[in-house]
Amino acid sequence: MLLHDTALIFERYARQTLRSRFAMLFGVLMPLLYLLFFGPLLTGLPLGTRAGSWQVLVPGLLLQLVLFGALFAGFMIILEKGQGVVERMRVTPVSRLALLLGRVLRDAAVFVFQAVLLVLAAIVMGLRAPLAGILIGFAFVALLTVSLASLSYALAMRMHTPQEFGPTINALAMPSMLLSGLMLPMTLAPGWLDVLSHFVPFRYVVDAMRDAYVGSYTTDHMLYGVLVAVGFAGLAVTVGTRVFRRAGA
Repeated sequence: MLLHDTALIFERYARQTLRSRFAMLFGVLMPLLYLLFFGPLLTGLPLGTRAGSWQVLVPGLLLQLVLFGALFAGFMIILEKGQGVVERMRVTPVSRLALLLGRVLRDAAVFVFQAVLLVLAAIVMGLRAPLAGILIGFAFVALLTVSLASLSYALAMRMHTPQEFGPTINALAMPSMLLSGLMLPMTLAPGWLDVLSHFVPFRYVVDAMRDAYVGSYTTDHMLYGVLVAVGFAGLAVTVGTRVFRRAGA
């Protein structure tokens, strides 16, 4: 029943997404602008790593796409609560876990699709990376989307207006982006900032993705990145499920 209910919820929100293709493509615009206008500035600069400039930038942009996209997924819940959709779902026998999983799996599918578009654009601009590394990057995108979207929905269930939700998400997203080294490796940062960045889980994921993009699959960065991504996803889904069950939706 869980699989059946999850498929039903996924199908419902997937249909909504397909009806707004422009919004789905618009979500990749900001990382694409970074790729076009910021990427060429890194060419030839000493980045403190054996990876090329595109192999450094593209993994960071993929995680930036997820960070700012999935964290704002909870806006949908707030809108649905205002329209009475959540109230109607409360009286259905659908699994509360399925109500969360159907949503976050739709989000994962959307962001992986956007990640594919971004990587294709990067290849045109000069990115060279092994296929296995690119696929590993997509797997990290999916896992982080599940994590962040689950937490976003859980937070939105506790809030009543977009005016509360938006500033809270921005307060979480901006420091995470700056401290995780999405744009440039944190090895370039002063020692105290590099140490501080190790408390941000995205640091480990972006380091693992950059290793994957140069064909290094057995490094400590890869191990830590996988452990953090899988553990974070499990924790986030658990928290999200508890919030949905307590809310009865």
